[in-house]
Amino acid sequence: MLANCLLLLAAALWGFGNVAQKTVLEHLDPFSAVGSRCLIGGLLVMPLLLIERRRRVGAGYWASLARVSALFSISIVLQQAAYLTTTVTNASFLVNTCTVMTPLAAWLVIGEKPTIVVAFAASLTLIGILLLSGGMSGAINSGDMAALLSAVCYALWMVELGRHMQNHGGAVSTATAQFLGCAIVALPLGALYGNFSPQGAWAAAPELAVLGIFSTAVAFGIQTIAQRFTPASHAAVIVSGESVFGATGAVLFLGESLNVVAALGGTMVLAAIVYLAIAGQPREAAGPAPAS
Repeated sequence: MLANCLLLLAAALWGFGNVAQKTVLEHLDPFSAVGSRCLIGGLLVMPLLLIERRRRVGAGYWASLARVSALFSISIVLQQAAYLTTTVTNASFLVNTCTVMTPLAAWLVIGEKPTIVVAFAASLTLIGILLLSGGMSGAINSGDMAALLSAVCYALWMVELGRHMQNHGGAVSTATAQFLGCAIVALPLGALYGNFSPQGAWAAAPELAVLGIFSTAVAFGIQTIAQRFTPASHAAVIVSGESVFGATGAVLFLGESLNVVAALGGTMVLAAIVYLAIAGQPREAAGPAPAS
C-alpha cells in the first residue's frame, strides 16, 4: 500500500509537470529538453549513491541495468518529441495507453498473467482517460505516432524496471544510471541537431527546474523504489492518475475548464486506482538476487 501511495505521488508530480513539458519547447528542442532535465535529475540523485557504495551486484545486473536505461531514454525522448506536432489532449491519451499495454507486456515478457482485477482496472482507466482528454482530435500525425510508440516503450520499461528492482534492488544506482545515461545521449544530439544553447537553457530554467527536480529526480526516483514492491501491471494503472493531475494543473495554471464528460472520465480513472488498491492482491515481490 505504501508503494502504491508513492506511485500516486509520482503521478501527481508528472501530471502537474505536463504544463512545463509543453512550454519548455518554446526554448529548447526535445533532445535538449530531455537531456537537461535528466542531467539535473541525475546530479541531484548521484550523491545518494553513497548509501549503496558497499552493495555487491549479482549475475546479469549490468545487462539488466542497460535494458532499463535504454528503454527509459527512448520512452522519454519520444514523449517529449510528440508535443512538437500533436496536441496535449492527444498526447495525454496516447501515452497513457501504456496502462493496458503494460499488463500485456508483463504477460509476454515475464509470464505475469493479468488478473481479472487488473484487466478491469486497466480497461476502466483507458476509457476514463479517453473521456478526460475529450477524445482524439484531428487526423493521426507524426506526433501522435511518437506518443503511441512512447507508450509501447514505457510499457516495456515498466516491466523491465520491475524485474530489475525485484531481482537486483539498488534504487539509487538504477535511477542515476537512467538519468545520466539519457543525458549523455540526448544532450550531444541536441547540440548537433537541435537548438541547444546556454541562452536557451537559461530561458527555459523555470521549466527545467520543475521537470528536473520534481518530474524526474523525485517522480521517477519514487517509481524506481516503488516497483520493487508493486507489479508492473498494477503500477501502470496507478501512475495513469497523471492524466487527472494534469487536467487539474491545466485548470489551476492555464485557466482551462473541465466539462461534465471530462469530470466523469477523471472520476473513472480515480475509481480504477482505488478499486485496484482495494481489490487487487499484488504478488509478493521477489527478494534481491544473492550477491556474488
